[in-house]
Amino acid sequence: MFLWASLLKKHLKVHAKKNTHSCHLCGESFLHLQSLKEHQKIHTDVREYVCFESEKTFSSASSLKLHEKIHTGEKPYKCSHCDKRFSRLTHLKTHERIHTGEKPYKCSHCDKRFSRLTHLKTHERIHTGEKPYKCSHCDKRFSRLTYLKTHGRIHTGEKPYKCSHCDKRFSVSSSLITHERIHTGEKPYKCSHCDKRFSDSTHLKTHERIHTGEKPYKCSHCDKRFSDSTHLKRHERIHTGEQPYKCSHCDKRFSVSSSLKTHEKIHTGEKPYKCSHCDKRFSVSSSLKTHEKIHTGEKPYKCSHCDKRFIQSTELKTHERTHTGEKPYKCSHCDKRINNLSHLKIHERNHTGEKPYKCSHCDKRFSVSSSLKTHERIHTGEKPYKCSHCDKRFIQSTELKTHERTHTGEKPYKCSHCDKRFNNLSHLKRHERIHTGEKTYKCSHCDKRFNESTELKSHERIHTGEKPYKCSHCDWRFIRRGNLKRHERTHTGEKPYKCSHCDKRFSGASSLKRHERIHTGEKCTREVFH
Repeated sequence: MFLWASLLKKHLKVHAKKNTHSCHLCGESFLHLQSLKEHQKIHTDVREYVCFESEKTFSSASSLKLHEKIHTGEKPYKCSHCDKRFSRLTHLKTHERIHTGEKPYKCSHCDKRFSRLTHLKTHERIHTGEKPYKCSHCDKRFSRLTYLKTHGRIHTGEKPYKCSHCDKRFSVSSSLITHERIHTGEKPYKCSHCDKRFSDSTHLKTHERIHTGEKPYKCSHCDKRFSDSTHLKRHERIHTGEQPYKCSHCDKRFSVSSSLKTHEKIHTGEKPYKCSHCDKRFSVSSSLKTHEKIHTGEKPYKCSHCDKRFIQSTELKTHERTHTGEKPYKCSHCDKRINNLSHLKIHERNHTGEKPYKCSHCDKRFSVSSSLKTHERIHTGEKPYKCSHCDKRFIQSTELKTHERTHTGEKPYKCSHCDKRFNNLSHLKRHERIHTGEKTYKCSHCDKRFNESTELKSHERIHTGEKPYKCSHCDWRFIRRGNLKRHERTHTGEKPYKCSHCDKRFSGASSLKRHERIHTGEKCTREVFH
């Protein structure tokens, strides 16, 4: 029943759904002209009603009255299902739908239903693509007013939400709530598939996609899909070449903020992560974790094709490509494809000539960091790799492996032309050139070619006159290290070569061979030149 005929007419329009008054700015329709006028103040930003308590301004008297109840604490509307009270009747009605389960607002594009009209309108903008809220500082538009307000704080720098535990401030209330959980340790979001808990609902959603395999974010440039929007953004920068993160110390730019942070520690020298087993420190926590696995022996990543296990997931991925034959990285200078990104970068330096790693003891530069480390051990004398069979120590792990094969007798490298086997890959390659006749190394001073780089270096010293090997007993210098060793035996009297037939010893291998022919009766054949 209604006291006035005008109230009945107004009410009947609700049933008739005659939304006769439309906003010419956003197209929204209203039953009453007054409602339209109140609405249009959103667009004009006219706020003539002022709260004297907080100095906040409002576009309508009704909005001011509702706001003032925050200060008075007045909540006249009580829920009939629980003890909750509300300052607005609309808030009570919306709340009571939690108890009743009522969702009166249905989407006209899909089957989704909502308990609030505002939620329906916001949802329908997904279908229509409508973004009625425009930023007054830039051209960005938004489907929600809250999104516009949050975005606007990027321009104004406003951070109204302050942490009660520290001095940090936030532009979004949800960011504050998530941050404060760092202090409280609260993790309210539990995974429905495992026991993991999270302080943030977005982290939970991203995590649960590991279980479901869902990858809702698709790259607009290729077919790759991602479970996390941040991973998609990072990936798309590969296509666009965008590097928004610039180092404050040099001109280097990065596509990922974490890469910038890691890089800047090179300038600051900061290494906050210390190993609990030794004194080593690291600039990145992931590097520390990887390092500590050396101490624990943990190798959590197992190959699905063989029994090999690895400390790092990247090592596993690279290894598995040896089984699959996948080579996803292509050189931008030639047609070579490589199964490892770091190997691609190293390979491309062959084309560019870039040598970013400089020795701190001399002027030598290297294209690979591992080559620099190995080289610097020449200066420091460090030999970290010790033989498990004898006391010999080595600068490189590859040298140790090759040496240990002299003890074990292992010869893993077999010639493809004959039955000879070798304990060293370089020795196999050198041997196979005997069969192929290949001489890949050409002298830059004459037309001579060699099947070994060491032979080329020694030969070129004939042209340059360089004699880098000096006797420690006299002033004689030599082109080859072997010649120096042989010469120094004249000073030391050392005779390492013993005859297998008698007790005689010799300082040179050629002298031993010549002597052993006395026992074997073998005649030395010499080439005769006419």
